[in-house]
Amino acid sequence: MALPLDTAYPPMEAESVPSLPDGPEWQYEPKWDGFRCLAFRDASSVDLRSKSGQPLGRYFPELLAALSELAVPRCVLDGEIVVPVDGVPDFEELQMRLHPAASRVRKLAAAHPARYMLFDLLVDDTGRDLTALPLQRRRAALESLMAPHVNERLALSPVSRDAAEARQWMQTLGTGRDGVVAKRLDKPYRSGHRDAVVKVKLIRSADCVVGGFRYLQRERQVGSLLLGLYDGAGLLNHVGFTATIRREDRPALTDRLEKLVEPPGFTGKAPGGPSRWSSGKTHDWQPLRPVLVVEVQYDHVSGERFRHGTTLLRFRPDKAPRQCTMQQIERSGAPSLR
Repeated sequence: MALPLDTAYPPMEAESVPSLPDGPEWQYEPKWDGFRCLAFRDASSVDLRSKSGQPLGRYFPELLAALSELAVPRCVLDGEIVVPVDGVPDFEELQMRLHPAASRVRKLAAAHPARYMLFDLLVDDTGRDLTALPLQRRRAALESLMAPHVNERLALSPVSRDAAEARQWMQTLGTGRDGVVAKRLDKPYRSGHRDAVVKVKLIRSADCVVGGFRYLQRERQVGSLLLGLYDGAGLLNHVGFTATIRREDRPALTDRLEKLVEPPGFTGKAPGGPSRWSSGKTHDWQPLRPVLVVEVQYDHVSGERFRHGTTLLRFRPDKAPRQCTMQQIERSGAPSLR
């Protein structure tokens, strides 16, 4: 039988909030610093898909093997792929897996095998679609399905219904977790939506599209990346910049960016010209095809822009540019979920 969900099915997302909600309707989970992944098992076929719907299986052969060995005919799982190094998930090691050479991937997998942290079950072993059920029932079904099969490659992500315990997780991070997720126990699986899950991160960060760049004033090397987010109309708006690029990375990054130069870069608000605050800086910028995504850390947002320069944390090849929306930086005082 065919699975009721196809591999293009978007996973449920989370709204960023400044503090954890409290109440008996919430379930708390660690926010893992990895790749979000839906796993589709149908008889002997196994497919891994990223948050953007891209295939991941070739990069994680050990997870394909582990899922193939499950004594169930079919299922669709939701979770996060991490690569532990000395027991702690390492995002840089995880990113290294996205390599075109299968031999390199096999070598990396042998050195540091990946682990799939499972937190939801969307289709059970009978082929039944569970997405309309509340999380409380889906989690129970996941635990029942996976109880005989948990191993080094497949693990159940911890959960708690105690807000105090979840806040304690925030104090003991640095173990491959970068925040806490709170999910409504009474809500169905809201594919592609953010209204049933919230997240609190240790740092304020956003995934942004690189819509352009500027050269250094006296060298033809990249000096700053120009950041964009998509609005509700689908326009890419300039929201700020990051200039925290390591000197040793500039030559290779410049070469990479120059191959992507293509107008218009930004389709909504574009970078402005010189101002009295930016004397001596270069203002000409190069528009890019919007295909690169970076995660940046920021302090404040004002007028739908980062008030100051941001800190480049990393490139995110696992994220689709269209997933980088203004919703990430629209802040409210507290979550509103009804």
